[in-house]
Amino acid sequence: MWKPGWRDEVWTGLQEPFDLIVIGGGITGAGILREASRAGIKTILLEAQDFAAGTSSRSAKLVHGGLRYLKNAQVQLTLESVRERERLLREGSGLVSPLGFTFVNCQGDRPPGWIFGLGLVLYDCLGLKWKHKSISREDLANRLPLVSCDRVLGAYHYLDAQADDARLVLRVLQEAITSGGKALNYARVESLLRGNSGVVCGVAVHDLDPAQRERTCEVTAPVVINATGGWADDLRAHIGGKPSLRKLRGSHLIFPWDKLPLSEAISFNHPIDRRPMYAFPWEGVTIVGTTDVDHTLDDEPVPNEPSISNGEIDYLFLAVQKVFQQSNLAEQDVVSTFSGIRAVVNTGKANPSKESREHISWDESGMLTITGGKLTTFRLMAHQALGKVRSRLRGYPKFDADLPVMDPLPAFQSLDYALPPHALLRLSGRYGADTPDMLASASPPEFRPIADLPALWVELRWAARSEAVQHLDDLLLRRVRIGLCLPDGGKECLPVIKSIVQGELGWDDSRWEVEENRYLQLVRQCYSIPQPENEKILNRLPV
Repeated sequence: MWKPGWRDEVWTGLQEPFDLIVIGGGITGAGILREASRAGIKTILLEAQDFAAGTSSRSAKLVHGGLRYLKNAQVQLTLESVRERERLLREGSGLVSPLGFTFVNCQGDRPPGWIFGLGLVLYDCLGLKWKHKSISREDLANRLPLVSCDRVLGAYHYLDAQADDARLVLRVLQEAITSGGKALNYARVESLLRGNSGVVCGVAVHDLDPAQRERTCEVTAPVVINATGGWADDLRAHIGGKPSLRKLRGSHLIFPWDKLPLSEAISFNHPIDRRPMYAFPWEGVTIVGTTDVDHTLDDEPVPNEPSISNGEIDYLFLAVQKVFQQSNLAEQDVVSTFSGIRAVVNTGKANPSKESREHISWDESGMLTITGGKLTTFRLMAHQALGKVRSRLRGYPKFDADLPVMDPLPAFQSLDYALPPHALLRLSGRYGADTPDMLASASPPEFRPIADLPALWVELRWAARSEAVQHLDDLLLRRVRIGLCLPDGGKECLPVIKSIVQGELGWDDSRWEVEENRYLQLVRQCYSIPQPENEKILNRLPV
């Protein structure tokens, strides 16, 4: 996808005028780049960190319709989400997968289980499928013996979906670039350029590539879209935009699958505040989440690397111990943690979970800001954003909402490798049209799984060679997710990883040592159980 020398080539091209600048390399920005590029709009995407480094690699990993939003009467959001979920399941095979959910109904739950059952009727009607059913307490005990809450009354089963969120962003970016788009990570927008009338007409960007620290450039375009998520208000402040967003932190615990072996998702209400919680299998581990707390830190800006607090850990363990009493899970069983910042419109509700998850946009001084929303609805957000600026784009382009979200997968018969069909499907979903080249890049030993995970060693080589990796955490936390799925961020695997990727990255031993130390520090401070003496969230690591 990104060939050797790509960064210098793209950087040199920044001096030419563009039709559209997109700021933010998460799923929203990637979706806008994808739709704009295939409509023939000359577009550049600029991301201050790594692609998907913000919320889009720290989401709940669920492509869902937002069943719980029905409780807040957000019917339109749920309708849009379930239909986008179905579309992603059809067109994102291998990357977006069906996931069964069992909601455990316990005595004292509010609202009671029968109301949840009515909600499922509406949920399935909105999705134009009838996939839910009720489960008795006895059947639940046979079906899911891990569920051991004393007060279980029964359960409901329904279907949603899951994905590797960071790989979804990379796949959308890959296809946008194939259509002619440009994308740069570690390219921080320092300021906005404004014409004589005060209208935004470009950006000043600073290259954060470790080898190009002094490189800066002014990039011009008649349209600038701010898709920076939790950081959107920071950019809006450059043009006098009034702060309007509430930053909410959602944190998760990851356990080894053998400590909490689930074949599907378990959903339940938290014993304290009745918030919906879940535990589900993902990439060879089990995720438990999520919290929903206001993210405040001594009035400091939103950090690049938010992390879980001890209070959130206690909250999540209370939920785990309620439903999985016999699992005897403890903090030492936690493989890793991760936290993300959700940006929602701040209406001042006392309960953060009551705030709307619908996306919102502002057109201010020529810059369109779009934020909020969900992973599932990124395509709709892209079309709505581009529709708002269409009159300012060259040639008044048309955006075809009927085009597929993602390109078709390569034909399986052309992938002549000794891998089972499910492994080939998984790789094809993640790498799309690059799959044959990725498979051809390695020797047979690299087709083995990494530890007990579904990820293969060949994925590390390909990511290092062709996926714009600038730091070791890009590789291990976002391109191949073993930093989340193995203890200590996969520390024991680092010698093997080095032997595979060092040459592809072009790093000498000195650079590797710096990157390894930086990565392990990041894992300790932001992806592990925090030490009592070090609970303050790390704001920024050196880049």
